[in-house]
Amino acid sequence: MTSTEQASKSGAQAAPPDHLGHVIFIAAAAAMGGFLFGYDSSVINGAVEAIRGRYDIGSAALAQVIAVALIGCAIGAATAGRIADRIGRIRCMQISAVLFTISAVGSALPFALYDLAFWRIVGGFAIGMASVIGPAYIAEVAPPAYRGRLGSFQQAAIVIGIAVSQLVNWGLLNAAGGDQRGKLMGLEAWQVMLGVMVIPAVLYGLLSFAIPESPRFLISVGRHERAREILEEVEGDRIDLDARVAEIENAMKSEHKSTFKDLLGGSFFFKPIVWIGIGLSVFQQFVGINVAFYYSSTLWQSVGVDPTDSFLYSFTTSIINIVGTVIAMIFVDRVGRRPLALIGSVGMVIGLALEAWAFSFDLVDGKLPAAQGWTALIAAHVFVLFFALSWGVVVWVFLGEMFPNRIRAAALGVAASAQWIANWAITASFPSLADWNLSATYVIYTVFAALSIPFVLKYVKETKGKALEEMG
Repeated sequence: MTSTEQASKSGAQAAPPDHLGHVIFIAAAAAMGGFLFGYDSSVINGAVEAIRGRYDIGSAALAQVIAVALIGCAIGAATAGRIADRIGRIRCMQISAVLFTISAVGSALPFALYDLAFWRIVGGFAIGMASVIGPAYIAEVAPPAYRGRLGSFQQAAIVIGIAVSQLVNWGLLNAAGGDQRGKLMGLEAWQVMLGVMVIPAVLYGLLSFAIPESPRFLISVGRHERAREILEEVEGDRIDLDARVAEIENAMKSEHKSTFKDLLGGSFFFKPIVWIGIGLSVFQQFVGINVAFYYSSTLWQSVGVDPTDSFLYSFTTSIINIVGTVIAMIFVDRVGRRPLALIGSVGMVIGLALEAWAFSFDLVDGKLPAAQGWTALIAAHVFVLFFALSWGVVVWVFLGEMFPNRIRAAALGVAASAQWIANWAITASFPSLADWNLSATYVIYTVFAALSIPFVLKYVKETKGKALEEMG
């Protein structure tokens, strides 16, 4: 057996049980950025109609205020990789935590509409950073045998953040008498909803001081002894630490700091592997998943559901999101990433198609007919379930694993940036598209869900069980 094979074998060992609990804590702490990502992304759902009323704006302007955070997300995602390569993954998390905190305070106390938009951009930049650093860091510290499940912590944290934001919004709405602009603690209810994010933002910052730096980053800056200590922490002392360090170091010897230039090549500007990452990100968003979290209460109100009930339906959707994510966490390392993606695509097509059919009927006394109303509600939950057990998790796992070491940080940044741009396109267009034809809007999402199937079959390779140094 060659030294390279020995090193690869050493890296593929599962963490012994006595170390696994510590690894889980590290991954969970890093995934707190994902919690904030989900919370900050979804909390605006509770403020949409209040912002419309307070600033007296139409659907198009409202959509831009809601979606403007995604521009910050794209910038944060595009720059996070380079920042992380220069100052480390932990410092990047701490910067993100500070920005989340500032954004929460500013969004809760806006002077005007432009002021609110600015603080949402700041929060978006923090989300973008967290979306890159979380999966990259977890992939770098997790033992290969557990990497899929630990990598799925990021999405689990996102969906828990979404659910908690909806629960908090529902509780605050009830406390304010069912009025988003009702008074709470001297502010309007929607302002309190946005300001509560200070609590998890501060917690994220504190947790970042309790977890170690990535061993791959430490080796890249010459801190080999500290890297050995952390590898022993996360992979156990039963592995050959010298071989493990040598494996990572050898993989890095032919590398330099990943830059945008490294991604160029092939027939269409980027290397093919980068386009595949971009494709995964775009399909994840173009099925319209974030419509369910940014506009769900507004959507249900538009088809005749009582405002308080609409918040409750938003919360139940978030619970289904968590259930689907748990299913994915259980199976992502058992059945693989590609099979889950394909199963999810088929389920999403069915759910979205049923929603499109239900919304094609005219309202009666301001409500959908009973059969169509129940179909729309059930289909929405089916769609979210199949998204959560597949694309919601596997895309983040893929993006943390699929790129070669020499371009991983930069490629992940570009793919995540593409995800935010796609998210912005869907979020900014939905209110106007819904005003035009809600059923046709869901037909568009159905088409993208269907197209994701041949995309996965033709272009996406399985990464289950492979060491990061094997990706090519």
